[in-house]
Amino acid sequence: MSRKLFGTDGIRGVANQFLTPELVFGLGKAAGQFLIDSPRSNRAVIARDTRRSGTMLGAAMAAGMASVGVDVDDLGIAPTPTVTYAARVFDYGVGVVISASHNPAPDNGIKLIGHDGRKLSDDEEQKIELLIEDNRFAQPIGSEIGSISHDQTVVDAYLNFLEALLPERLDGMKIAIDTAHGAAYQLAPEILVRLGAEVLVSGAEPNGDNINADGGATKPSAIQEFVVEQSCDLGVAFDGDADRAVFCDAKGTLVNGDRTMGIWASYWKNQGRLNPQIVVGTVMSNQGFEKYLNSEGISLERSPVGDKYVSQRIDATGSKIGGEQSGHIIFPANGPTGDGLATMLELLRILKREKRSLSTFIDDYEPTPQVLFNVAVASKDGWNESKRIFDAIQLGERILEGNGRVNVRPSGTQPMIRVMVEAESYEQRDRVADSIVNALISELGGEIYSKVDLTHALGD
Repeated sequence: MSRKLFGTDGIRGVANQFLTPELVFGLGKAAGQFLIDSPRSNRAVIARDTRRSGTMLGAAMAAGMASVGVDVDDLGIAPTPTVTYAARVFDYGVGVVISASHNPAPDNGIKLIGHDGRKLSDDEEQKIELLIEDNRFAQPIGSEIGSISHDQTVVDAYLNFLEALLPERLDGMKIAIDTAHGAAYQLAPEILVRLGAEVLVSGAEPNGDNINADGGATKPSAIQEFVVEQSCDLGVAFDGDADRAVFCDAKGTLVNGDRTMGIWASYWKNQGRLNPQIVVGTVMSNQGFEKYLNSEGISLERSPVGDKYVSQRIDATGSKIGGEQSGHIIFPANGPTGDGLATMLELLRILKREKRSLSTFIDDYEPTPQVLFNVAVASKDGWNESKRIFDAIQLGERILEGNGRVNVRPSGTQPMIRVMVEAESYEQRDRVADSIVNALISELGGEIYSKVDLTHALGD
């Protein structure tokens, strides 16, 4: 049985339209009942990003959980990785994040985190959906009803954990950050100041409606321009819930997740501390990145897109790092999910240890020409049953055989089909991509939502 509510990264939709307080209250009851039926602690931790709808949906979620007997600790506005840290370190049976990550402000979402800090598995999410359908929940009374309280102890512990990641400190560095008016707008500058850096901040004035609107990890041109204007050593941009981070050097050159992982893996391999010598990427990881790793004696393992799938592949291989072009990077020694603030500190630690600027790493490899089309469609259902679409994909794969790749997949979070093509030349890349995109539009309707040249940029 397939899941109806959960996608690749929780449940997302327009707040108060699809993602209503009624739906979220029912989800809270189901998640709470799931917790009560398990051998885990009957305590939950919840946090949100800065969206206007966050308090409304957070209240509904917490009320639903409390109504079946689960105690809820509310952290208020905090990054997703704060919740994943809390779930695995403190006595919580489940963590809840109210966020739609990089989506625009009218959207919102629910992510459920297990007691081990991992996102719930597909099977666990399906069990929660079945509980919603059954609508049979505990109805405790009196002292058996769950409580809802506010506690900043967890946030303080998370900051201490981050500080310990960089014993070299950052004295003498001038760092620009863009928090996308999102969940890291307080913690990101605080941890850098604690570590001794001079910090210049943009995108840190959330008003409920401007999250991801004019900067952050999905619009890195803002941090690229800011770094140059302010003469900083480098820049860091987070997405709305801060589970991803991307960088730029002092010249404003973008450093995406592939390149960040390449810098980290190469450094620790040369220190004799990358064992096994494996990096986990995704089907979107650039071939130029893979060739660079191979030249360093490191292999690339590919997983489906989505950090939960990257995490699963890390577990299977024992790799010390895995992630996506978008800046979702997992360091299993720090936790099983993406953490943009930890990613920032891991990269900065290498720069301090090597006494090198980020600019000096840019020429380590040249990415292969790569493009991503996002095709907006009315419905993703049945997209892969069309003969014309199938034929266009097959033809593209034959043209590129041995010299490129094609990946076509539905978005797990939006009504889109994503078309990625990689080739030895820009001309061949675009010719194959255009053919597949035209077939999708002809068969499914819709239009091109965006075209992103991924050669030196970011995946979704």
